[in-house]
Amino acid sequence: MTRGRKIIAALPIVILLFSTAAVADEINVLCPPPLRATLAELTPLFERESRHRLLVSYEPSKAIIEHVKSGEVPDIVLLTVPNVDELRALGLVEDRVDLVRSRIGIAVRSGATEPDVSSAEAFKRTLLAAKSFARNEGADSGIYMASLLERLGIAEQMHGKTTLVRSGYVAELVANGQAEIGAQQISELMSVAGVAVFPLPQELQHVLTFSAGVAKSPKAPDAIRAFVGFMASPAAAVVIRARGLEPA
Repeated sequence: MTRGRKIIAALPIVILLFSTAAVADEINVLCPPPLRATLAELTPLFERESRHRLLVSYEPSKAIIEHVKSGEVPDIVLLTVPNVDELRALGLVEDRVDLVRSRIGIAVRSGATEPDVSSAEAFKRTLLAAKSFARNEGADSGIYMASLLERLGIAEQMHGKTTLVRSGYVAELVANGQAEIGAQQISELMSVAGVAVFPLPQELQHVLTFSAGVAKSPKAPDAIRAFVGFMASPAAAVVIRARGLEPA
């Protein structure tokens, strides 16, 4: 093959590589702990499929909201529906796309007796029988659990044996023996090795929907549409379910 023919033959490859590079964009994302393990697993799948790149920062929801309210608005924020709607009302994000649903559960140490969560009354007896208990302080699941203990009429009995966790995974206290039972969003409990996870009884369950809040006038709208579409794909649904969440 002559030199000219070699150059011509290579042109389609060069054009393909240039086109791929031309459409590839970076997307800045702020992600809270309940979605951390899921997004970490989905990121390389999305990047391989779309050629776009996710630049993800993992922070508590409260910190994410503070960042946005102070003017540090990324391309996408992942927060609960009420949080995203609040930011939309303030004119800080443009659109809201619901992505996943998250439920609350409890964790016990692997190998421990399986807790009875078959009904509200059984769950109440399980908590009262536990020697120690841990939950979030301030996060969505912690706020809900505090109100649930009040509703069940056992807040006072649970107070002296409860450890409040300000940040991180509650199940870590269960895995290392500091707490007999821990309550948090199921996706967070499942992120810790050495524990067994059980959902709250249906009549006590609290479902949170996490959404993508899209920045106003984003610099890479095509990449954002690709990400949102990917999150609704069958491939993403497999990972979402495996991590203790449900597609929205």
